[in-house]
Amino acid sequence: MTAPGMPQHQIELEEEQIDLSDLRWHDSLVLLVFWLLFSVVFLQFFTRYVLNDSLGWTEEIARYLLIAVTFIGAVMAVRKESMIAVEIFYRWFPRGLRRALQFGVDLVSIIFYGTMAMTCMRLAQRTRQKMVSIEVSKSYVYWGVSICFACMCLLAIWILIKHLRTGTSHLIDPEQPDEPATGSE
Repeated sequence: MTAPGMPQHQIELEEEQIDLSDLRWHDSLVLLVFWLLFSVVFLQFFTRYVLNDSLGWTEEIARYLLIAVTFIGAVMAVRKESMIAVEIFYRWFPRGLRRALQFGVDLVSIIFYGTMAMTCMRLAQRTRQKMVSIEVSKSYVYWGVSICFACMCLLAIWILIKHLRTGTSHLIDPEQPDEPATGSE
């Protein structure tokens, strides 16, 4: 309630629409691994604080599942082109410079993802150590991360081709992210 003569401020909240057409079957993989992580952490909590007899393997497995959620989620973020970017500078640059910067960012991303995939692959090949709590090689963790980086690299190549073909992206033309460019500034 406002006092007479005072301006009345209204806050309008827009309902956020979730576009289910943007979800793919492989997006459910990160959800599955997340629920597996949740189950292991709940089991760890339950056995430690309720039963007062902790299962030793839950902490290590939870750590590796968290790594899996992180990198599988990163693949999903690359596919959706939702990685972090400093967008404020793009607003002040002319369209030609924004296109050049987008091309540079796409190339740097491809080089980074490819380099990390190769580095993780070499690390996985050299790892002979087993996990502490179960008799499984730690190299499987590195192979999984390597596969995720390789998927990110392939998706980044596909995104670069799409940006070159359409001439636009959400950073080049924030108003029309999926439309081909029609004019220049």
